[in-house]
Amino acid sequence: MAKKQVKKEQDNTTTFKKIVKWFWIIFAGGIASIFLLFLLASWGALGEMPSFEILENPQTNLASQVLSSDGKILGKYYLKDNRTPVDYKELPKDLVNALVATEDARFHDHSGIDVRGTIRAFAFLGSKGGASTISQQLARQLFVGVRSRNIFQAGTQKIKEWVIATRLERQYTKEEIITMYFNIYDYGNNADGIRSAARIYFGKEPKDLQIEESAMLVGMFKNSSLYNPRRNPEGVLNRRNVVLAQMHKYDYITKEAKDSLQKLPFKIDYNPESHNEGLGTYFREHLKGFLKTWVKDNPKENGDKYNIYLDGLKIYTTIDSRMQSYAEEAVEEHMKKLQAEFFHQNTKKRNKNAPFAKDVEEKSIVNALDRAMRQSERWRVMNEEGKSEKDIVASFDRKTPMTLFSWTEKNNRIDTIMTPRDSILYSKFYLRASFMSLEPQSGQVKAWVGGINYRNFKYDMVKQGKRQIGSTFKPFVYATAIDQLHLSPCDSMPNGPFCIEEGKYGLLEPWCPKNSDGKYEGMRTLRGALANSVNTVTARLMDKVGPANVRALAQRLGVESEIPESPSIGLGTPDITLYEMLGAYGTFVNKGVYVKPVIVTRIEDKNGTVLYEFVPETRDVLSEETAYTVVNLMEGVTQSGSGRRLRHKGLEKVAVYKEIITGYPYEFKNPIAGKTGTTQNNSDGWFIGMVPNLISGAWVGGEDRQVRFASTTYGQGAAMALPIWGLFMKKCYADPSLSVSDGKFPKPKDMTINVDCSKTTTKDPNDPKDPDEDDKLDGIDF
Repeated sequence: MAKKQVKKEQDNTTTFKKIVKWFWIIFAGGIASIFLLFLLASWGALGEMPSFEILENPQTNLASQVLSSDGKILGKYYLKDNRTPVDYKELPKDLVNALVATEDARFHDHSGIDVRGTIRAFAFLGSKGGASTISQQLARQLFVGVRSRNIFQAGTQKIKEWVIATRLERQYTKEEIITMYFNIYDYGNNADGIRSAARIYFGKEPKDLQIEESAMLVGMFKNSSLYNPRRNPEGVLNRRNVVLAQMHKYDYITKEAKDSLQKLPFKIDYNPESHNEGLGTYFREHLKGFLKTWVKDNPKENGDKYNIYLDGLKIYTTIDSRMQSYAEEAVEEHMKKLQAEFFHQNTKKRNKNAPFAKDVEEKSIVNALDRAMRQSERWRVMNEEGKSEKDIVASFDRKTPMTLFSWTEKNNRIDTIMTPRDSILYSKFYLRASFMSLEPQSGQVKAWVGGINYRNFKYDMVKQGKRQIGSTFKPFVYATAIDQLHLSPCDSMPNGPFCIEEGKYGLLEPWCPKNSDGKYEGMRTLRGALANSVNTVTARLMDKVGPANVRALAQRLGVESEIPESPSIGLGTPDITLYEMLGAYGTFVNKGVYVKPVIVTRIEDKNGTVLYEFVPETRDVLSEETAYTVVNLMEGVTQSGSGRRLRHKGLEKVAVYKEIITGYPYEFKNPIAGKTGTTQNNSDGWFIGMVPNLISGAWVGGEDRQVRFASTTYGQGAAMALPIWGLFMKKCYADPSLSVSDGKFPKPKDMTINVDCSKTTTKDPNDPKDPDEDDKLDGIDF
């Protein structure tokens, strides 16, 4: 019995030893297997792993930033990822605390893998929270990708995350890991990374985020698609409050602060960032063309080309964000009123050809619509798909849902159902506009508005669009005459009818221009003739200097558009861009020195290395005395000519249809030089105005020249374009930080040309003695 008992105890001991032995074998084997699994994963046996070099420099798509001269982000270039990185010091403390409290409370205590969290996750099968650390989540975002639904593949991905997380922890500091995590995350709505998210959802930089705003953005880490502030505000609010609760749980905020913050309502300030939205849309599109040329001519050291959508370049532009904003506001404010009057005058009852003018032939209208169809995106796409012309044309007569432009609707957009053909006609009803402003001394462009709405009307009328320039060309004729003949603004010429005979300058018939006011009597000083755009005086000057010399001067002033050697160019028949005209006018203010307009001052790569710095392109064109004399002449335009409404106080109460002409209280007292321009049949209205350190110009007209006002009352440059300049300058003068000059134009010493007409015996009886004594505007009788 005793022997059996001893034997039983011995057997039990042996069994226990075997169990212990096998436990340790299994345990050691498990540890070895796990170690081997991790080792294999690190060798790439479970799939490609990032190299040391890639870990040191993770490749993420970085949007290139377009920066204004006053340090604001005008926009970005990106294909998919609108990402601009920030440094750790730019992250507010509350944002970092919210992340740690919510996603990884022991972040500062582990080396990439939270062992306690992992054991808890296994023990409770994830019901009490997962175990992914911030480092693991970063590894997934950077290198692993979306979690697979296949259990085996998901397990493999998890192992890879663990391995990469530990490597990241060895490679980077905790602060760098947090920074990368905030920079890499996709918050939806083109908000890639924390900087884009802060700007898009709250209109501010990350460093300026409030606690509740930080909590909302951290809450989105759970699932930015589900917790989208625009689509699911209630869910986002609840998630924000969970984050605030976590911050209290880990002593980052007090209970009182938590309770107070949780009671705050959900609030965002949505500022979409896309190529169609934001400030300076037309400018950014033009800049893109500049950058594509620069990229082509300036490769990287290894021969690769820079990618403006992926390489995170910083493009420092000359645009001033304040002036750009004022310019866009001025265009919108005036064009809303002008468009209302155009609609009023062109109802079908008043004009069966609307929006085309009453005198336009039906054939011209049909051709205009056909041309618009063939230039449309619909035509291009269907043509590339191999559709027949018959099918393409038929598609323009089938109603389809679309979004169109409207000044009166929210966000200037209206959803409707319409045939594409009718939508083309609808869009032609809208008058177009452009505006540009630059510093004459540096050539730096400060504001650029290429149209009324980039989303709907993408053609840029600052640099792409060339239109007949009208009387704004006349200063080139006067400048040539002053330069060659040493004429004075006080010199007089006959105002009678004048013709240049057949054969001269290649004319096939006599050229006899008419004055717009129909008056041909007496003498006119050059100052009075330019101020009131007297065509016969301009024609006499053209005959004295010759069109070839005027053409040559315009070209030296930077006009690259084609200018024929014909005397009619003096009245503004050439098609020229607003961009060219402002560069040319800048020469007059800049003492006769032409400075080519510039839009970029420098370009840096993502590390801050300067890749490009601009070098001004300048040339001497006129003497300082001649340039000043031309400016002095153009001052007369705003003192007693077509631009004198800039001196008026405006009317407080006016009828709607008169408001575009009389309702703007400009009341400028400072010296202003400028010139209006109105083309044949009122197709184009221009105004270019100058003060000593800023030149700005505006153009207004229809997409087609046949779309126009019926009368000069509304179709002249002083009514269509000048108000935009006036509104813009009022806004600029109201902002002292811009330092826009309100002083006199610098006068050269030892002037030999007389510009003080008060001392001359010859007077121009048609000029008012005091610009304020005549309340009639350009002879228009209301």
